[in-house]
Amino acid sequence: MTSLWLDSPRDQVSDEFVDGATYDDVVVGAGLTGLVTALLLARAGKKVAVLESRFIGAVATGNTSAKLSLLQGIQLQKIKRHTYQAITQAYVDGNRAAQEWLLEYLESRDVPVQFRDAISYAGTPEGTETVEREFRVARSVGLDVKLRAELDVPFATFGAVVLANQAQFDPVQVLEALAADVRELGGVIVEGARVTGVTAGPRSQPARVRTAAGELFAKHVLLTTGTPILDRGLYFAKLKPLRSYVTSYAVPGVIPEAMYLSVDSPSRSLRTAPSGDGKHASEQLLVGGNGHPVGRASSTQARVDDLQEWTERYFPGARLTHSWSAQDYETPHGVPFVGYLPRGRGAIYLATGYDKWGMTNAVSASLTLVSDIYGGSPDWATALHHRATLPAAMGAGLGNGAAVGWWAAKGWAGALLGPRVDALPRPAERQGLIGRAGILPVGVSTVNSASCAVSGVCPHLGGVLTWNDAETSWDCPLHGSRFSATGELLEGPATRDLAQK
Repeated sequence: MTSLWLDSPRDQVSDEFVDGATYDDVVVGAGLTGLVTALLLARAGKKVAVLESRFIGAVATGNTSAKLSLLQGIQLQKIKRHTYQAITQAYVDGNRAAQEWLLEYLESRDVPVQFRDAISYAGTPEGTETVEREFRVARSVGLDVKLRAELDVPFATFGAVVLANQAQFDPVQVLEALAADVRELGGVIVEGARVTGVTAGPRSQPARVRTAAGELFAKHVLLTTGTPILDRGLYFAKLKPLRSYVTSYAVPGVIPEAMYLSVDSPSRSLRTAPSGDGKHASEQLLVGGNGHPVGRASSTQARVDDLQEWTERYFPGARLTHSWSAQDYETPHGVPFVGYLPRGRGAIYLATGYDKWGMTNAVSASLTLVSDIYGGSPDWATALHHRATLPAAMGAGLGNGAAVGWWAAKGWAGALLGPRVDALPRPAERQGLIGRAGILPVGVSTVNSASCAVSGVCPHLGGVLTWNDAETSWDCPLHGSRFSATGELLEGPATRDLAQK
């Protein structure tokens, strides 16, 4: 599965990794958060290195639907329900500052942006109350939203809340501009440099960053991966990893131009994307949804198929061009975790938990991180740092923890009671099975006619992996680490590949 944004030749060339080099700041992760953070630091005259385990935009940013919107489905009422009004206001203020920063930057770099209405709609009669609740909360924090009874779309809706003049773009074009500017200011971006550990020394000493290629040293290390790769602070246990799907289509005739998101289930997200140039320019339709916790779907391909069937039903003649998936992390209260990492001695910082709204939250996190380190924190960032954890958020966190425990027990029980790996049939093409060698789970799969056996246990905290048939990957149902069929780490809190068997 390759996203529309990543399905083109790449011009970026990795900078050289210099073993033992010292920097003011090392940024881990070359997505939107990492590159905006690096640019802000480089503009401030800091010596910056960005380390990316795969390639620029490989994970969240290169697979997003890329909506830059302050109306975010039902996010505002979620935050209000789990925190309080002042935090909801601070969240919106931070997102507004991020939106303004990014739009100004994109205009200065001539990166194409399409301005669209953002629409959160009810797909069922039961969703009408949810729409009205989001409208009230959005109004209370100063968003100029409107209620609309009907939408000019081919599928049924039951009311919507609308915020005009929001934005969408190609996220890889954004990353290319950011990377070029970081390098222009003397920063380095090293691809294929997986960080395996960070040690914070005494406050007068630089932190040590360990990678497979060697070590670097820095005054500050900023973890801008989807979920932190360090377990201190236990953020992996506070986050709920979610996977969702996007499909793109060439559609004959006129297609809706706004950015749509349903407030109820099954989730549906729609936007357009420019395709072609000049006389051959057209618009593609992007349809997303059908999200679920990572590693906990019986068939991920069935969810992709459902999106395609839905699109073909309401947009006759739609021709599938791309399908892909993205991973997001949900916090118990809907507000990202951004700031210093506990036990990091003031040298290690993190940003995580954007809950599918990474275009605004990534930039908001970058603005926060740089101000945390070098001063000048805006009022909204200070308010978000001092939020209290209310019982509703505690309950959501406990529920997530209980689900993790249940999946851990289920995985091991199924593996121990299941067949031996040498008794398994050869998996069908694009399928994977879990067997056991003694008491140890082993994953066996067939991809492109080649069979492969790897450890069936996540090296992070020992969860038994499940097979993702849409992406031919092994996914951990505990904390969201993912691995290719041959065991290479793709994303998540794990830092090691799976052992081949």
